Amino acid sequence: MSRAVIYETFGGPEVLELRDVPEPHAGPGEVRVRVAAIGLNPMDWAIASRPEAAARFGITLPSGFGYDLAGVVDEIGDGAAGFAVGDRVYGGALGRAAADFVVLKASDALFHTPDGISDEVASTLPVAGASAAAALAAIGLRSGDTVLIGGAAGGVGVFAVQLAKLAGATVIGTASDGTFEFLRQLGAEPVAYGPGLADRVRALAPGGVTAATDLFGTETAEAALALGVPPERISTIAAGPNPPGGVRPTGGIEAGPDAPERITDAILAGQLTVPIAAILPVERIRDAVALQAGRHVHGKIVVTL
Repeated sequence: MSRAVIYETFGGPEVLELRDVPEPHAGPGEVRVRVAAIGLNPMDWAIASRPEAAARFGITLPSGFGYDLAGVVDEIGDGAAGFAVGDRVYGGALGRAAADFVVLKASDALFHTPDGISDEVASTLPVAGASAAAALAAIGLRSGDTVLIGGAAGGVGVFAVQLAKLAGATVIGTASDGTFEFLRQLGAEPVAYGPGLADRVRALAPGGVTAATDLFGTETAEAALALGVPPERISTIAAGPNPPGGVRPTGGIEAGPDAPERITDAILAGQLTVPIAAILPVERIRDAVALQAGRHVHGKIVVTL
């Protein structure tokens, strides 16, 4: 037997249960990963708590939990190319990541974890890293831009801020007052979200804002439109398929094929840090999800198995 986090009804962290389940095995073209860590994302608890979100991702009850994972390949099916037993890997398994063992097709988005990057850090990369890369690519971010990033202190935001700085942009990031110093350490100029955002940004950037990405909802996108940023230079990742004013919706699936390696190279070079706010064992999955859902953490929440 092995363990997996399962829920049978939609709801808050209290619906999540760590259960004994039959041990899965790799079939033809598949690999089995012995999971060491999972990185939590807002979409994980959104799917578990809202039936409409689950339906959008094709999730039905009962379901497993989580997406981002990192671990070691411990079983290879016939014809599964590109991996060997003992390889350290990271990737995603929608609604299945929080388990001792996860079986994936070798052709899925599964990547080798470079030496020098821990499983805990690798487990934060698939959704957040790809989403940040996609959000910036959608607006053609370039050196010399002044970019407004909404939700800059969140799990995706910490990647977006640093990738924008690496691209040579000046970064203004929306956040709560308590995260201002944290954002300054990442290289962003913080600004409080909420009513009057456009006016506060105008005061911070009298030369104007040239691009924006909203990683939380639509407030930052609407402020950028009010500041005269062209819609094609504004992206959103959490505003649904039809964001306001013709701005560009995007998501991690649209990240370029070079994004994972670009991000891990930057981590290894010391140009990008992955702030991990908390690491909790899977036995405390409910506490971890409650922390994540509170949206007051600086960086990522990781659960270990």
